[in-house]
Amino acid sequence: MNAADDKTIVREYFNSTGFDRWKRIYGDGEVNKVQLDIRTGHQQTVDTIIGWLKDDNNLSELSICDAGCGVGSLSIPLASEGAKVYASDISAKMVSEAQDRSVKLFSNSTNPTFAVQDLESLSGNFHTVICLDVLIHYPQDKADEMISYLCSLAQSRIILSFAPKTCFLSILKKIGSFFPGPSKATRAYLHREADVVKILEKNGFTVQRQAMTRTRFYFSRLLEATRA
Repeated sequence: MNAADDKTIVREYFNSTGFDRWKRIYGDGEVNKVQLDIRTGHQQTVDTIIGWLKDDNNLSELSICDAGCGVGSLSIPLASEGAKVYASDISAKMVSEAQDRSVKLFSNSTNPTFAVQDLESLSGNFHTVICLDVLIHYPQDKADEMISYLCSLAQSRIILSFAPKTCFLSILKKIGSFFPGPSKATRAYLHREADVVKILEKNGFTVQRQAMTRTRFYFSRLLEATRA
């Protein structure tokens, strides 16, 4: 299956059954134990990113692109901290939900700004580009293209998360437990950290901070890289 097909699958999934599933997971309503575990893991990753940016004491001065924003789990709190946020997602339903959640908090504010776009159609320059929980839907060659393109939009920093390709996770994926459930998700691709670092370095970025979120059903390696 080629990368174009993967993109179509992602778009269709998050505009249909996937939207309902992940809207619940990223919300605060009642969910099953597996979904609660994933919600907890995702929130830990979001909290780590926000913590990193707040520790630098200049968040309110930053322009941030949240590429693959989902329902706004990261975009909205970043905007509430004063950052200027441009958020996009391939799924129109996800973007609509993110806008609804944003309006409840910010009324008629234009920050964050939301748009329905895939990564390749993004344009502009941002101090920081963030791509959270997107690369898992794409094979390594497509992930390399995405990372390179996102690097071209980042003036100073890029933050990425991905499911690391380790022996444990490869076995877990093989036995079908990586994302349990009949409507689990698109294909789940694992990526070697060395490959991600290599493509970052090829585009002039050096890893500065890293973290790992690990729950029972959520595994996310987080890298922050800055321009050399």
